[in-house]
Amino acid sequence: MTTVTASRDAAGPASASAVPPRTRGRLDWRLRFAALSLIWGFSFLLIKVGTDGYAPFQVTLGRLVFGTAVLAAAMAVKRERLPRGIRTWGHLTVAAFLLNALPFSLFAYSELTIPSTLAGICNATSPLWGMALSMVALSEDRPTRVRVAGLGIGFIGVLTVLGAWQGFHGLGATGTAMALLASLSYPIGWIYVRRTLAGAGESHLSLTGAQLLLATVQLAVVTPLFTSVPTSFSLVPLSAIVALGALGTGLAVLLQYGLVAEVGPTTAQMVTYFIPVIATAAGVAVLGESLAWSTPVGAVIVLAGAALTQVRRSA
Repeated sequence: MTTVTASRDAAGPASASAVPPRTRGRLDWRLRFAALSLIWGFSFLLIKVGTDGYAPFQVTLGRLVFGTAVLAAAMAVKRERLPRGIRTWGHLTVAAFLLNALPFSLFAYSELTIPSTLAGICNATSPLWGMALSMVALSEDRPTRVRVAGLGIGFIGVLTVLGAWQGFHGLGATGTAMALLASLSYPIGWIYVRRTLAGAGESHLSLTGAQLLLATVQLAVVTPLFTSVPTSFSLVPLSAIVALGALGTGLAVLLQYGLVAEVGPTTAQMVTYFIPVIATAAGVAVLGESLAWSTPVGAVIVLAGAALTQVRRSA
């Protein structure tokens, strides 16, 4: 559920941001943190509802359209301009695919065959993938015993969630694979952004707005090739798509952007550990999805492992 500003280490220009003084009248960061957790946690429920009436690519396209509209409005208010330079736009095109177009589409397709609770838990594996990839791709990100142990514990949790001892019986294998691939796409995108856009002079808002715009264009090209125009427009799924885009993408990006700037990326990224809890509660309470004992137990193990992978060696 992330963009340029949402990496494990605040990939890209976020890592160089200074924490500004608190602005009078600004909502306390803890309340904004809670709001962001709720918004992203409920996003998996909204995806499920959206796919009840529209094709996955249509859900993703609608999500990006409304998310981009929110970012465009924010840029207009702050009088921000889109980035300049062909090189920057080229890197943002890749970032838009890896951080938005691809994972958003994969999650939408995955929820055709798996419950939103499982999709939300799969999303929590992103820090695990990120740790594994950074060991190879980022020479300055050296592993420690604690972090390697966290990686192993996290993947034990994944196997617990999937019920490996039962041979994955009754599991939507294709949908689960798509959700895990979506979670893998995020850290690949983060590492790419960290390597290519860390020195960009544009603001986070400008880069993120351009990124979402490019992702929207990508989906606008792909969607007509694989879907047909809906003959009817179901109100509830359409409302879910609007909320998913305006809140789960647009507003969430602005909230996270503010949190990273105010309290730093380490605290802001902790939202990752609340998303699966909220996604599971929402799926069970609102959609009536079933919940085997292995799902919450495995989720706790995944989150514990993910937390350990974020432990840094003392200076």
